[in-house]
Amino acid sequence: MALRSSILAAPAQPSLLPSRRYLALFLPTWPTDILRRREPELTGPIVLYEHIKGGLRLAAIDGQAASLKLSVGQNLADARAMVPGLTVREIDRPWLAAIFADFADWHSNASPLVAVMDDMTAFGDLVLDITGVAHLFGGEAPMLRTLLTRLRALGYTVAGAIASTIGAAWAVSHFARSQVVPPDQTAAVLDPLSVAALRLNPQQAAGLTQMGLKQIGQLPGRDRKALQARFGVSLLQRLDQAYGRAEERLTPRLPLAERHAERRFVEPIGLMDDVLMCAHDLAIQLGLRLEGEGLGAQAFHLFLYRVDHQVMTMSVNSGRPTRDPAHIARLFANRSERLQGDYDAGFGIDMIRLAASSVTQLDALQLGAFVAQDGAEDLDRLYDRVSSRLGPLAVVRSKFVNTHIPERAVKLEPVIARTADDPHAAPDPTRLRPLRLLPAPEPITVFAQVPDGPPNSMVWRRVSYKFVKASGPERLATEWWRAGRQLQLLGSDNHQKGDDVTAAQEALSEQSPAYREGQYSRDYYIAEDSSGRRFWLFRQGLFGYASQLDWYMQGFFP
Repeated sequence: MALRSSILAAPAQPSLLPSRRYLALFLPTWPTDILRRREPELTGPIVLYEHIKGGLRLAAIDGQAASLKLSVGQNLADARAMVPGLTVREIDRPWLAAIFADFADWHSNASPLVAVMDDMTAFGDLVLDITGVAHLFGGEAPMLRTLLTRLRALGYTVAGAIASTIGAAWAVSHFARSQVVPPDQTAAVLDPLSVAALRLNPQQAAGLTQMGLKQIGQLPGRDRKALQARFGVSLLQRLDQAYGRAEERLTPRLPLAERHAERRFVEPIGLMDDVLMCAHDLAIQLGLRLEGEGLGAQAFHLFLYRVDHQVMTMSVNSGRPTRDPAHIARLFANRSERLQGDYDAGFGIDMIRLAASSVTQLDALQLGAFVAQDGAEDLDRLYDRVSSRLGPLAVVRSKFVNTHIPERAVKLEPVIARTADDPHAAPDPTRLRPLRLLPAPEPITVFAQVPDGPPNSMVWRRVSYKFVKASGPERLATEWWRAGRQLQLLGSDNHQKGDDVTAAQEALSEQSPAYREGQYSRDYYIAEDSSGRRFWLFRQGLFGYASQLDWYMQGFFP
């Protein structure tokens, strides 16, 4: 309701929003252009079809097909009859959307903020936030000309525009010639354009045309309440966004890295050794910047921009904040060894960018002659290098958990993403515990002289063991804060519900009753057989409280 009220009460004159500049790129024949790049031998007009309402209709056409009076939505049989030599392919929308997303990432070499505009279609429209970066190209007009020229050189049909709002840039790129719209000329350029330039659905555009409202400039003077009642709140929202009376934010494909260093090459490079040498130089530049700000980073990303509109990414992580260029370069060198044959420079790499994320405060330290080096920093560097070479989950550490249930007392976590230790989780050194634990307690058959007495013998994995002595019991009660809770399966999320999850949990509970919480206590015994082997086993359940008493093998003593 608050959104609707703000739209209805929008002022007649544009409000002063933060000044930003956006560049929109429109690729009307992207599906057929990318097909020509994949199959250069194709000649003549190309169309893509899809199944619509039981028939085959054109979903995309190239410029040659359009010049022959073919149109999107036309029946495929009619198109074949009109153009006998037509090249026909079935459209693959998910594949085109994925390829276009990679294509959008490639444009981050011009601006760090690049988004796919999927309001009208999942591919074909890009928008770049060029605020503060146009001067790198000599201005907005040279920047627009550079982007359009390089795309046309690659064989794409493209139009573009720069404006102060996303809506205005999109409208001009689709319904006017490619141009730079000055901030004070937004209304003058938008007014003569068709109402379809507001990114309206076909029903809204047709309804406005029937009312005689064919141009955008005819809408601001109309009654806003009447327009909303007839066409919905989206019409007023698109109108205000285009004129700059309402803010529209883009969702960038890649996260913004405020601290980065980059290098462009006059001639493309291709060897991995050259890439790593450049990464080391960029790490020096980035490290000096971080040092000047008193910061360190734990995540570093290397973007390799290929000349054939592809971008490759390598990311490494550090266990603690760092800005050491040698260490950062070594991490990428180790990471490159995992690529093996996956590295492909294509026709060459013309730009490399090194970005830092997960930035935190890192003060400089002055080391004296009498400072003791405990080796912790060197060990962390070793963890980082091994993790970058083998993977973040390949190097883990044991972390104590604040519980007295043995099989839950320790968990594994990656060393480069380790968390602080809980001081209350440290084990009690006065309690005798086995050196080895089974992954899960295994059921056994135990014979005792009295029902609640120590075990005399057992059968485990179909092998009988005769005990000569046993000590205990040590009682571990149920953790009261877990009482009444169902044990969740490993990896299941809270939003996963259904008969399958419930059945799996019940099956796990039946197969391993030792994991049931809030129902049974445990009496642990240390039993030694005639061969000197000592076992750690327990009886689950107390006489008079449990309907069935079960015995389990937990671990072994040396």
